[in-house]
Amino acid sequence: MKKLKKEKLTELWSLLAERTSLYLPVDEGGSVNFLPWEKGMEVDLDALNSTIPPKSIFFQQTEVYLQYTTEEDGLKFEEITPQGPAVLFGVRPCDLKGIQLLDNVFLQEPEDSLYKQRRLETTIVALTCTKPDSSCFCTLFDIDPGAAPGADLLATDLGEEFVFTAQSEKGESLLEAIATLLEDAEADSKAVEEVRRQAKAAVPTHGLDVEGLKEKLDSMFDDPIWGTFYRRCLGCGTCTYLCPTCHCFDIQDHTRGEEGLRFRCWDSCMFGEFTLMASGHNPRPTQKERVRNRFLHKLNYYPKNFESYACVGCGRCVRKCPVNLDMIEVIKALGGVTSGSC
Repeated sequence: MKKLKKEKLTELWSLLAERTSLYLPVDEGGSVNFLPWEKGMEVDLDALNSTIPPKSIFFQQTEVYLQYTTEEDGLKFEEITPQGPAVLFGVRPCDLKGIQLLDNVFLQEPEDSLYKQRRLETTIVALTCTKPDSSCFCTLFDIDPGAAPGADLLATDLGEEFVFTAQSEKGESLLEAIATLLEDAEADSKAVEEVRRQAKAAVPTHGLDVEGLKEKLDSMFDDPIWGTFYRRCLGCGTCTYLCPTCHCFDIQDHTRGEEGLRFRCWDSCMFGEFTLMASGHNPRPTQKERVRNRFLHKLNYYPKNFESYACVGCGRCVRKCPVNLDMIEVIKALGGVTSGSC
């Protein structure tokens, strides 16, 4: 283990930015998001979560993946390649799990080449939580806020310094690259373990229990409860755009003269047009079917395919849904509660 005094953070950013693209949680005036770092930016490592989850680094909100020019003998295509090696610093354990759940979608055959290249070339530095929020429920899905298996480097905040633990070869290489700024931290191992223990203990349980919920939902497709949920839903899509595991997208072409491009952009199953067919038929004609699909996908469909719930308990939907139709409420209403809970 190695440690870095917080007073050296700006030096760290500069050193990393000299050798690679560096993404950090930046305060944009009340909204914290992962952006390419530039000198003068206000980095906020204390924010519980970024507004937009860091999945956007790999699965971009808007992305051109094909460019072409019309010529006499046909179309000439221009290859699109990602930016190159990068460091993503400050990812919380819940958001890291969200990225890993996206891996199941984009890295299965046929693989998404752009997503895959970004994943392979990006070193992820996870940051353990020290103050989970009342809206958090990550431990429900076996996520430890003080651990981040799968991250290349794990950082723990000890107040005046960060302690780094390498968890992969890329993590080891990153520590070597910043070695001049680091000190040995073996003597801090007990303090690190205590911070991680306290973080896990601080996550509210909300009286939730998802044991057997996936199987229970097999028989609830036509349950009247969906008719209750949807009446409050505005169909705004906030929940899907802020969710670390949502991965719906649309594909469109844009042509101007002899040049054109094809791009994809995030979409939402909460929108009526999402399932609208060219014939005019819509298999999810009302908000009831859309709300049902969202929650069944998270708690039933995805788990059937990948043996993991498609929720990481980050709490964004709890904090941001304008009508409070969030995952905690839905799980409780579906019967995912501990014995003796209301």
